Amino acid sequence: MNKEQFSSLNNSKVLVTGGAGFIGSNLCEKLLELGAQVICLDNFATGKRENLSVFFDNPNFTLIEGDIRNLETCQKAANGVDFVLHEAALGSVPRSLKDPITSNEVNVSGFLNMLVAARDAKVRRFVYAASSSTYGDSQNLPKVEDVIGKPLSPYAITKYVNELYADIFKNAYDLDTIGLRYFNVFGRKQDPNGAYAAVIPKFVIQLMNHESPVINGDGTYSRDFTYIDNVVQMNLLALTTDNKEALNQVYNTAFGDRTNLLELTTLLKEYLSEYDSKIGDIEIKHGPERAGDIPHSLASIDKAKTILNYDPKYNIQSGLKEAVKWYWENL
Repeated sequence: MNKEQFSSLNNSKVLVTGGAGFIGSNLCEKLLELGAQVICLDNFATGKRENLSVFFDNPNFTLIEGDIRNLETCQKAANGVDFVLHEAALGSVPRSLKDPITSNEVNVSGFLNMLVAARDAKVRRFVYAASSSTYGDSQNLPKVEDVIGKPLSPYAITKYVNELYADIFKNAYDLDTIGLRYFNVFGRKQDPNGAYAAVIPKFVIQLMNHESPVINGDGTYSRDFTYIDNVVQMNLLALTTDNKEALNQVYNTAFGDRTNLLELTTLLKEYLSEYDSKIGDIEIKHGPERAGDIPHSLASIDKAKTILNYDPKYNIQSGLKEAVKWYWENL
């Protein structure tokens, strides 16, 4: 990603909701590098202040500590901005199964608040984090954007509702939106701790501590693991495209390949062993399958390549090497 490609973002004003989170903080960092003025809105429910600490001295960075469930807060944050990158959400299928009400309040009511705020502020474009969970029980592989199944969790329902609301706001209020269906994003700043940690950082920290990771099921479930820099590229393309056909659509945001959990743990052990040879001997354990999980996930990225000129640079191997290096140096 070069500065010239996204030079139109220089001096633009971009609101990043959930900017203290894993994906949001990486987006803030890249936008600031490109010369944008960045407003971060976060309530720190899952985001971390340390993800933002390097930005606090930057005159182009503003932090608003607040909750997207409050419409006035959303309106304050959106006032005068050119673009919105909406990353704020309560992620995790298991979390939504345990507490569907809070997931709905944040992911649906909070999303609607941000759409209203963006409409009222007359922002130029609203780019939001959608989810591969929207594909639900669809058996089709690879996943293509216009073929989905029934959702398998409250979380999946909330993310599909986001897409429906975004569509309505274009038709009713002429607010341009783009939804990015993220597929198992991983990389620097992703939190390895907590009950709902994603599988890659969770396994990395366990292996670094010489603990045995536990795979849910037999390890043959597969995912389209997607390195953070691919996702940052996709967000920037969505913000800056001047192709009218690209607007008011959803796009798979992935690498377009799949890796099962056995293959994943093998790679993690191999790459971590370069820092600590003992990790190569750690045993992998197996537990029961997790409720709400789909067996396989693989994205077609043809639509994003064709319409947005998406060109992901990191496959699972190169992405994992970068991620492992970051965790080793920062944890």
